[in-house]
Amino acid sequence: MSATTKTVPLYSATDLSKHATEKDCWVTLYNRRIYDITTFLDEHPGGKDILLDYAGKDITEVMKDLDVHEHSDSAYEILDDNYFIGVLANEEETTRLLSNPDHVVEVSTSSLNVNDGYFVKDLPTEDKLRIATDYKKDWENHKFLDLNKPLLWQVLFGKFTKEFYVDQIHRPRHYGKGSAPIFGVWFLEPLSKTPWYVIPSTWLPFVCYFFYKGVTHMNPFFSVFLFGVGLFVWTLIEYSLHRFLFHFDQNLPESQIAFTFHFLAHGVHHYLPMDKFRLVMPPALFIVLCTPIYKLVFAIFPYYWACSGFAGGLLGYICYDLTHYFLHHAKLPSYMQKLKKYHLEHHYKNYELGFGVTSWFWDKVFGTYLGDDAPTSKMKYD
Repeated sequence: MSATTKTVPLYSATDLSKHATEKDCWVTLYNRRIYDITTFLDEHPGGKDILLDYAGKDITEVMKDLDVHEHSDSAYEILDDNYFIGVLANEEETTRLLSNPDHVVEVSTSSLNVNDGYFVKDLPTEDKLRIATDYKKDWENHKFLDLNKPLLWQVLFGKFTKEFYVDQIHRPRHYGKGSAPIFGVWFLEPLSKTPWYVIPSTWLPFVCYFFYKGVTHMNPFFSVFLFGVGLFVWTLIEYSLHRFLFHFDQNLPESQIAFTFHFLAHGVHHYLPMDKFRLVMPPALFIVLCTPIYKLVFAIFPYYWACSGFAGGLLGYICYDLTHYFLHHAKLPSYMQKLKKYHLEHHYKNYELGFGVTSWFWDKVFGTYLGDDAPTSKMKYD
């Protein structure tokens, strides 16, 4: 593809569909780059009819189809140099940027690099973290998961080793149009998605209940102290869960079932780190993980002590999940930018370091701090 960088308009899918005639013919490549090939129709060596079949549509697959015609690199260069006119917006961009039909939105073509799932020394700019992976190219290169198909069954019935699975699942891909299908069954798919606001709306009432029980049945200052202790202890639990449970990578059994559980628990988040509906913990999973901690706290401490401490720990969890979401999907104030960079580098630079999400305190204590001089994760497979 041409390396020239320029600024071009952003168009919606509706805009593209309006240019689908012989006198006004647009097409796309990779469902992203838009070309006005109207003047090229009569010059096409294969005739204009085949191009008109794809007017207003994507031509990526037909360009690669050797049964139709083998296109050289120069064919792509000609398209870029002479007919490239704009960028096709994904669903999120259409909603966020193209709501006003009278306002022209322009984007730089420097943001159109396809993400190939490789770790980087320097974190990409945020716009590049939302450019869709070329699904077909990714499948052809890695033979891991096909983003065009439901993912869960591919993991469960896959024929790959643990070493290959761990290597591939931590290479970031980008679906680019909402959430990739997990089950492929319409009534099951919502079970795999959790909007961020579900977390505070579900668990804050429990925080209030337990704190009220504690603070009204003991010295208020001591209750607040225990609340703070619970909050602090949560930061260690957060670090430990992320490092030793969610990243149980090298200790996974050589089993597709084990890979599937890992994929559902945390692997899918590393595979598709910018999926906004798979960033916070589903309540059902949290209950499973929280129940042993709840029973331990209330077994060790007097009841009202346990209420105050548990309330602080539960608030810590809520802060963790919301922080995790906003680190991926919000423009944060300057004092939060370093934390955002730190966490994204865990995904895009080295997934074996940087396990703290709300802070890097425990990373520094236990020697897993992800600093600027940290190495990038090593890829074992091309």
